[in-house]
Amino acid sequence: MAPHIGRRLRKGAATTAVAAAAVAALSASQAPGVAVGEQNRAGAADAHSASEATGSDQGGATGNSPYYTDLPPLNSPNPAPSASAGAGTPLAQGAAEAGIPATVLDAYKKAEAELAASKPGCNLPWQLLAAIGKVESGHARGGQVDANGRTTSAILGPQLDGNGFALIKDTDNGEYDGNSSYDQAVGPMQFIPSTWAWAGRDGNGDGLKDPNNVYDAALAAGHYLCRNDWDLSAQGDLDRAILSYNNSREYLTTVLSWLEYYRKGTHEIPDGTGGVPSGRSDDGRTGSTAPSIPSLPSTPSRPSTPPTTTPPPTAPPTTPPTTPPPTTPPTTPPPTPTDTVDHLADGGTAKLTARAGEAFTKKISTKAETKAGKAVGKVRIRFTVVGDSDTVFTGGESVATVTTDASGTAVAPTLQAGEKTGEVVIRATVVGRSVTGLDYRATVTERVADAVVRTDDTALTCVPGGEFADRVEVRATYKGAAAEKVGATATLVTSADDATANTEGPFFKDAEGNPVRTLTGLVTDAKGVLRLPELYADDTEGTFLLKITTAGGATLTVELTVAAADSPASPSPSASPSA
Repeated sequence: MAPHIGRRLRKGAATTAVAAAAVAALSASQAPGVAVGEQNRAGAADAHSASEATGSDQGGATGNSPYYTDLPPLNSPNPAPSASAGAGTPLAQGAAEAGIPATVLDAYKKAEAELAASKPGCNLPWQLLAAIGKVESGHARGGQVDANGRTTSAILGPQLDGNGFALIKDTDNGEYDGNSSYDQAVGPMQFIPSTWAWAGRDGNGDGLKDPNNVYDAALAAGHYLCRNDWDLSAQGDLDRAILSYNNSREYLTTVLSWLEYYRKGTHEIPDGTGGVPSGRSDDGRTGSTAPSIPSLPSTPSRPSTPPTTTPPPTAPPTTPPTTPPPTTPPTTPPPTPTDTVDHLADGGTAKLTARAGEAFTKKISTKAETKAGKAVGKVRIRFTVVGDSDTVFTGGESVATVTTDASGTAVAPTLQAGEKTGEVVIRATVVGRSVTGLDYRATVTERVADAVVRTDDTALTCVPGGEFADRVEVRATYKGAAAEKVGATATLVTSADDATANTEGPFFKDAEGNPVRTLTGLVTDAKGVLRLPELYADDTEGTFLLKITTAGGATLTVELTVAAADSPASPSPSASPSA
């Protein structure tokens, strides 16, 4: 029977060696999807550098909280019984390890489906969410969830107080983790509160974003892994995404092991029947503890039988008690870099302007400084797009957290302008410290065209009281390229010198069928094409003008002819082919 590697593994050389061996065995015997050599080369990059490059929190989604180190067995998830196995001989544990609680499995698959629709270029497999869910919480402690996907009790990692772990002081006033002193990773996907505040999602449509709900947590994890335009079908992006979740080489190896194991095959098991891993990355550390389930304190036990005899009174001491030695007052921990920040200052940000739908060419730069104006490095700065705006950072998120460098500077990711024009406010704040935020203002201008022409040269004619056979169609361009989503107006003007709307001649119709001679709110399509509604004529004959104007000032004047059928001004039917 193939050995099951699922014991307590210590961090260090032993963990890395066993993990690497397991990944190699998995790749050789089961998993064609990942080349271990490529994985090792990609993972060899410093994890901190990977985090900085992505603009993520220094501690990733989990604050680099501890995780389960158990690895999958080396045998297939669906092993065949041995022909020589006698009665009562246990089978390999592959089938059991491949079981995922029903509600948790459903949450992973629903998150994959949502990301396939909203970010198809990410190529997120649900097995990656399952691998992370296994490593972070053992699939919500073996599927301890209710019918709506909420864990029956909160799952909390140890407090990140710097005692064997990262130091992350409270960022949510205890809203998510119940701890107003330090942050703790929360829920089945172990998000720290500062990350959940922007990454949280409503995965089950109940109107809430609950880190202890497996549907919400799985969808949030999917969006977190799919930011920065990562394509998870590419090994390099996959490695970067996993490292951004928890900046650890051992973590990367463990998650990839479970990913390939689950890709080989899984099955559904009832909620609450899954096993919980045993090995922890924090085994042996001072103050370490596995993710806990808060519970009421137990009642102290009472002795079943009272004592039968009373001990004799103790005689007073014959010598005076010695004076206890003076106690050493507890030492105050040195301030963290975050504790020393007094204010934020602009780091030389240039004017921020972009047309709708385009990326800003300049980036926001912010400096963290002490009261004396000294730069402070290793401080997390959160950039947030404030208010109702569809402008976002690269990757589609409205929040990005970046750690200041040695010069105290944090540069936000590239901003991508949305379709809403006007001023956008981006606020910079210090994570974990109450310091007045610094607001930056960016301007989104409308899309424009510098030329507009008809798509054909068909004569536009109509008899009095009739309907024009052809509709007006034009194409707008900007610097020779199609100008999509550009606003335009169309007006039947009085004359070439008078742009006011005409009171007679051709007209459009509104929704109620009433004549209108000015159309606003027109927008070109993805090819820069604008096709106007049907045109009608009243009883007035003559030549009339239709003026089309686009945002950016491009204009086109089109002639319309209204004449009786036997009039010389009216071309024969064969001369006016239908559009």
